[in-house]
Amino acid sequence: MSSSRTASASVLYDAPGPRARFRYRALGVLTVLGIAGLLWYAYDKLDSTGQFAPELWEPFQYTAVQQRIVDGLLATLKAFALAAVLSLLLGALLAAGRLSDHKPVRAVSGAVVQFFRAMPLLIMIFALYRGLFAGDPFWALVTGLTLYNGSVQAEIIRSGVEAVPRGQSEAAYALGMRKSAVMLSILVPQAVRSMLPAIISQTVVTLKDTSLGFVITYPELLYAMKLIASNSTGYPYVPTVLVGTPIYIAMCLLLAALARWIEARGRRGANRRTSVPA
Repeated sequence: MSSSRTASASVLYDAPGPRARFRYRALGVLTVLGIAGLLWYAYDKLDSTGQFAPELWEPFQYTAVQQRIVDGLLATLKAFALAAVLSLLLGALLAAGRLSDHKPVRAVSGAVVQFFRAMPLLIMIFALYRGLFAGDPFWALVTGLTLYNGSVQAEIIRSGVEAVPRGQSEAAYALGMRKSAVMLSILVPQAVRSMLPAIISQTVVTLKDTSLGFVITYPELLYAMKLIASNSTGYPYVPTVLVGTPIYIAMCLLLAALARWIEARGRRGANRRTSVPA
C-alpha cells in the first residue's frame, strides 16, 4: 500500500534532489535573516528616538491611566456588541429580500447591499457623525458598522442558503410547504453550518473596525490610547501601541475561539440528530 502511494506521488512531482534541498534551506535562512534585519532596523530607529526609554512606561503605573484603558475597552465592547447584533439582523433581512420571489424587493435589497458594501466605512461613519448623528459618536459608529457589515453578512447568508442542494427545497414544496416554512425549517438550518465560519470572520472584522471611532472622537480603546500618549511626557506612542495591540489581538482570539466552540457544538448536535439506519 505504501509503495503504491509513493509511486503515485512520484508521478505527480519529482522529489527534490540534494541541490534543490540546499537551495530551499538557503532561501529559508536568507528569509529569516532578512526579516530579522528589518525588525532590528525598526527597533534601532525607534530606540534612537527614545521610544523604548524606561520613563515612557511610567504613565501606565497610574490608576487613572489604567482606568482610562479599561473604559476604552468597555466602550469598544459596547459598540461591537450592538453593531454585531444589528448587522446580523440587517443581514438576515437583506438576504431574505435578495432571495424573495418579488422582483422589486430583490432589486431594492440588491441595491442597498451593493451601495453599502461599496461605500468606504470610514467615510460612512464620518458622514453619519457630521450629518445624521451630530454630536453623538456612539450611534454614528454603530450605524456605520451595522450598515457595512450587515450588507456583507447579507451576501454570506444568501450564498449559504443558495448552496443548499435544490432537491431539499423541491421536496418540501412537493409536500405543500410554504416558502417561509421551507426557508426557516429546512434551508437556513442546513446553511448555518456552512456559513458560520464566514459569519464569525466578518464579526471579527466588526470588532476591529470599532477602532474607526477614533476619527469621530468616540472614546473607544484606540482613542483612549491616543489620549494617554498625547497627555504624557515624551509622547510614548510606541509603548501605547505595545499595550493596546495585544488587547485587540486577545479580543479577536477569544472571539475566534468562541466561534470554533459554537461550530464544534453544532457539528456534535448534527451528529446526534442523524438517525441510525435499521
